[in-house]
Amino acid sequence: MTRFVLKRLAGAVLVLLALSALVYGLFYLAPGDPAQLACGDRCTPQQVAQVRDQLGLNDPVLTQYGHFLQGVVAGRDYSSGIGALHCDAPCLGLSYQTDQQVTDVIVQRLPATASLALGAFVVWLVVGVGTGLLSALRRGGLTERALTVLTLAATGMPVFILGLLLLMAVCAYLQWLPFPTYVPLTEDPEQWAWNLLLPWLTLGLYESAKYARLTRSSTLETLAEDHIRTFRAYGVGERAVVARHALRGAVPPVIALSAYDLGTVFGGAVLTESLFGIPGLGKTLIDGVRVIDLPVVVGVVLVTGAAVVVANVVADLLYAAADRRVVLT
Repeated sequence: MTRFVLKRLAGAVLVLLALSALVYGLFYLAPGDPAQLACGDRCTPQQVAQVRDQLGLNDPVLTQYGHFLQGVVAGRDYSSGIGALHCDAPCLGLSYQTDQQVTDVIVQRLPATASLALGAFVVWLVVGVGTGLLSALRRGGLTERALTVLTLAATGMPVFILGLLLLMAVCAYLQWLPFPTYVPLTEDPEQWAWNLLLPWLTLGLYESAKYARLTRSSTLETLAEDHIRTFRAYGVGERAVVARHALRGAVPPVIALSAYDLGTVFGGAVLTESLFGIPGLGKTLIDGVRVIDLPVVVGVVLVTGAAVVVANVVADLLYAAADRRVVLT
């Protein structure tokens, strides 16, 4: 098991290095002058040259990338013309628009995204796994057909359409809830939960459809195996067969998929955050792209990629814990 964990961690480090090189090259070596973008359209050539020197853009490309990695690991200094501005590790650069450290921007926006992701995670696991299990146990019946139709409808409905329907139904027509406004957890936990209820349901119900399908297929596959028929032949009750044996075969694929989806939500919930006005990483990414704030864009993309990589490592470890045969492969 130790060798398996070390192998996965080493692979994660290599993937993160490759991702950082790809993202850095994609945004900083693309057509356009980062110094001009950072300085603005009204800057004179002399001012642009000064900004280029402050950002270290006169150095060779590999040297610039080395400084970038140094900033991530140990921090770095930026020349301000009259002195040095220190950026603490992990330093992802300085925002072109606010001169604020990108790490600080991400830290400020991360709680909102984490709140959305974790709440939606609970919703899609409870609804998706429960629906898939019920559909598998009621195979061929009216319940299974109805759940299949609902699952297919949820799969084909865009997340922003689902969110708009919930807003119109719950807030405008039924008036059960006011229109959501994000409230930090530290300010008012009750209002934090109520205002995130619709975003949780929107993203959670959208993601739960594939979990229902995966759980149903995995459960049916496990119930058709020889050892399940043997347990039934020996008189083991159906409830015990499902709870102790069928679910054990259905859990590993769900673990792998849920860990991956939880990682992608940290940067992929752009539509949900924009629809409900949640000041998270997705909205930060859109704002950074709109004003061409390259350090912010690079920082959010790297953090999102790192979240996906870490989530995959966690998924591998949980999968191995659920099925020890994975360690031997």
